[in-house]
Amino acid sequence: MPTLLSTEQRRESPRTLHEIEVPAPTAWPFILAFGFTLLCAGLVTSVSVSVLGAVLSLAGCIGWFCQVFPQEREEVVPVVPEDVRVTTLRHVVERVPVADHLRAWLPVRTYPVSAGVKGGLAGSVAMAVLACAYGVLKAGSIWYPINLLAAAVYAESLKLGPAQLYSFHADSFAIALGLHILVSTLVGLLYGAMIPMFARHPILLGGLFAPVLWSGLLYTVLGLLNPLLASHIDWPWFIASQVAFGVVAGLVVVRQSVMPTRENLALAIRAGIEAPGIIPTREGGEGRR
Repeated sequence: MPTLLSTEQRRESPRTLHEIEVPAPTAWPFILAFGFTLLCAGLVTSVSVSVLGAVLSLAGCIGWFCQVFPQEREEVVPVVPEDVRVTTLRHVVERVPVADHLRAWLPVRTYPVSAGVKGGLAGSVAMAVLACAYGVLKAGSIWYPINLLAAAVYAESLKLGPAQLYSFHADSFAIALGLHILVSTLVGLLYGAMIPMFARHPILLGGLFAPVLWSGLLYTVLGLLNPLLASHIDWPWFIASQVAFGVVAGLVVVRQSVMPTRENLALAIRAGIEAPGIIPTREGGEGRR
């Protein structure tokens, strides 16, 4: 049976080789947790519950403190010795098999993050050129699409009248430029991750199918999110600018060098583990370091 001893008792009667000292069990942590629960529950119930929780929390802190300081409460538990013998039938140490590709993780090769960033920035230039061309040819002002883009997130741009949408506003231009670069970079990163998944015609699928798909999605929800922007968008020009972004971004991404995905490597190699089972053996019998 466990025996509860104080520090002085342990010094007077030292434990034998078949006994160990473990912390004595105590209920004070549960009282402390219950007190904190009542303390927080009182915020939505009544003050009396919080008062009871505060009293229990204080009592739990004091009781738990006394279990540790100034003397730790411990128990002496007997240890039953067990004779454990480890045996094996193998005469040699087997090596861990490590292959280049353990299973078909697709894609086998992918593009680095820098490829997606370059593609997104290049696509943003193509999309901006078409958007500005629409502003000059259809709206009569290059600042019209810029002010509309800023109105998507900038409250002050929503207050601009029809005549003010055709003039330059420094705050709207800064908001539109930052938003355009940010969104284009994020979509470029998405392109860099998606294009290796298309085995055939990645530019056709990633540059035409995806822009048309999310343009249709924006067409259905933009009226609820931003009615002003939805009422002023010329959707054929908008889809054309999205397609230009997808094609240019895809062309830039596919021209970058690819690298093998690390999912195809063994877990030990990805973790950087050096062990005799995964390191080739030299002629002398020692593993390579």
